[in-house]
Amino acid sequence: MATQQRPFHLVVFGASGFTGQFVTEEVAREQVSPERRTSLPWAVAGRCREKLQRVLERAAMKLGRPTLPSEVGIIICDITNPASLDEMAKQAAVVLNCVGPYRFYGEPVVRACIENGASCIDICGEPQFLELIYWKYHEKAAEKGVYIIGSSVSIHAGLCIHDGTWKSAVYGFADKSQLKKLRNESHLKPVPVVGPKLKRRWPVSYCRELNSYSIPFLGADVSVVKRTQRYLHENLEQSPVQYAAYVTVGGITSIIKLMFAGLFFLFFVRFGIGRQLLVKFPWLFSFGYFSKQGPTQKQMDASSFTLTFFGQGYSQGLSPDKSKPNIRICTQVKGPEAGYVATPIAMVQAALTLLNDASDLPKAGGVFTPGAAFCRTKLIERLNQRGIEFSVISSSEV
Repeated sequence: MATQQRPFHLVVFGASGFTGQFVTEEVAREQVSPERRTSLPWAVAGRCREKLQRVLERAAMKLGRPTLPSEVGIIICDITNPASLDEMAKQAAVVLNCVGPYRFYGEPVVRACIENGASCIDICGEPQFLELIYWKYHEKAAEKGVYIIGSSVSIHAGLCIHDGTWKSAVYGFADKSQLKKLRNESHLKPVPVVGPKLKRRWPVSYCRELNSYSIPFLGADVSVVKRTQRYLHENLEQSPVQYAAYVTVGGITSIIKLMFAGLFFLFFVRFGIGRQLLVKFPWLFSFGYFSKQGPTQKQMDASSFTLTFFGQGYSQGLSPDKSKPNIRICTQVKGPEAGYVATPIAMVQAALTLLNDASDLPKAGGVFTPGAAFCRTKLIERLNQRGIEFSVISSSEV
């Protein structure tokens, strides 16, 4: 990806927000990585210069780099001012967009990036926004040769989560009929089902493999994986996989707590005043899972995440039409605290992959899922080196 004409390789937009401050720290950390052989000019962007300056000063103190604030550019721009977004995008090779909820604030940034030749990465977990951006901007981004990567490995699990994610969920569930309408209007040809159809679990089920109760995960994962599988099937002629996502919730006490929280949520989200209450009191209605303050540094230091994948498939040469799956595999992804340590690492490494692995990206630009954009790159290798570990736990023929 050409960066010579741009003052900054990376620009963190929304750097003074809760997630943005951690992304800023991660870019600063990457800037002085021993493995880095070239310079990494970068900037932070947002509405308030003073707040951006304070974020850089906190990062400098945390990382022991007193000169950091003088090494990083500051760009003043506002989501309500398209001209300022254009000026930001003109200066960046890649914009790291940390301003959500994306359904309200994401599209102007995407539009500015495409029109001004910058690629853009976000950490959106909102299926409606991700799918809408694909339909509205994929061809325009391809014409410009830029890459718009939505949901660049956004992970939230385990501890108290900042209420920005909660707001996205509130408005997403309230407007889910629009997502259904969007999908109906797309008239996409179904991706073929290979092998027996994947059986869905009950809303509450016991996972023997992990010795824990589980519930369906209602984030963007299924939407993102389905779009990835479509791309791999239609463009790389790979067999599509079926996918379902669940989250373990511990024992019966946790199940009861989540059931009450879910019932409150689904009732209140239907009404305008209910949504206002949900947004105003996230800690109360989520039973402590979300808060306006987000997790403390101590909580983050004590947290980690594990994603476990169980798969079935076919050995080479075995026909799915005539045989049952004869291969089983279990893989894992493990790392530090999910929302504000691992997610910034993933976002920054995705951005650096765009900069450094251009020959391994899809030939033309466009709007892509991470799996579609990075399937041939060294992103997993980069993440492994930075504490997000991908491993095969077991693989056996049945």
